[in-house]
Amino acid sequence: MELSERWIKTFEEEGFASVYEWSDPADTVYKPHSHKGKVSLFITDGEIEFDFSGEKKIVKVGERFDVPIGAEHSAVVGPNGWIGIVAEEIEEDS
Repeated sequence: MELSERWIKTFEEEGFASVYEWSDPADTVYKPHSHKGKVSLFITDGEIEFDFSGEKKIVKVGERFDVPIGAEHSAVVGPNGWIGIVAEEIEEDS
């Protein structure tokens, strides 16, 4: 079983309603937003940098990150893009 499949299975076993692979090209910007439910991701390639009101968190390949519920944040995709497994407690909450 490849890494992506293992993380999809892990997130499904944790009870997430929606689990899928997602990717963005380099330097994609996500404007400030928040999530109503739990959103987790596992990076399989590249990186993404989150900004929580000035507090930065870079999530790189091989890392899992659980986005705090209700915390406003923005994000910028790294210089080589990113691919990850995204898990949402509430479908279409990312």
